[in-house]
Amino acid sequence: MDVDTMAAEVAPETPASGRSTKSRADDPDAWLRNQIIKGELMPNERLVEVDLTALLRVGRATVRTFLVRPEEEGLVAREPNRGARVRMVSEAEALEITQTRGALEALTSRRAAVDATFDEIAEMRETLADMAGRIQAGDLLAYSDGNARLHAKIISISRNHTAARLTAGLKAHMVRFQYRTVLVPGRNVQSLAEHTAIVDALARYDPDAAEAAMRRHLSHVPSTLRETASARAQHEGPEPEKGSEALADSTFAATPRASSLSR
Repeated sequence: MDVDTMAAEVAPETPASGRSTKSRADDPDAWLRNQIIKGELMPNERLVEVDLTALLRVGRATVRTFLVRPEEEGLVAREPNRGARVRMVSEAEALEITQTRGALEALTSRRAAVDATFDEIAEMRETLADMAGRIQAGDLLAYSDGNARLHAKIISISRNHTAARLTAGLKAHMVRFQYRTVLVPGRNVQSLAEHTAIVDALARYDPDAAEAAMRRHLSHVPSTLRETASARAQHEGPEPEKGSEALADSTFAATPRASSLSR
């Protein structure tokens, strides 16, 4: 995304009523966090103060201030005399995040099996059908988006706000790896079967089965990440050390969400 396009997102919207709505510039740290989570800003991409001040129409002191929160969340790294950049999560940390997320989502799946309504189950069935269609069409990136929607829906049904907040924070670090697992040959079909088993358990209002199905599903993610990391290391060499300026992996860079602010 170029600066002009991103600036269009920052400009206040004017709905049909003629009333202006809140600009993203009013909450720049939330906007920046969202850009990182969506993958509009890539791992290791520099966050140049002068570009951000022009983009958000704020002073450089404000830019430095709103970078504090993403830094505390581990989304941004700042280095002396080098400025800020989007932090790159290592393979090892990604595995830890996935395992932690698995424990949280097993908990929310168990609760969702108690609280899910008929309409919510029907909505999840529709999402599954859409995901199946994406596989048939070969649109694996759209399949991954459906995957994310389904997981978010289950967390929402659980009404566990603490788990929702923690899971959102963990997922924010996983942009680099978001699409890697579905690009593994055959993994998307297996993934769809696992998601179907989760929804089936929710539809039966069976907490034990829902928890077990979610644990089984997410237990495959670390092994897939290990396999892809091993294959990538053989092809590209070992992963760069923390703090290096290496570019994000080619799988991430190939996604349509990967673009730059300014180099």
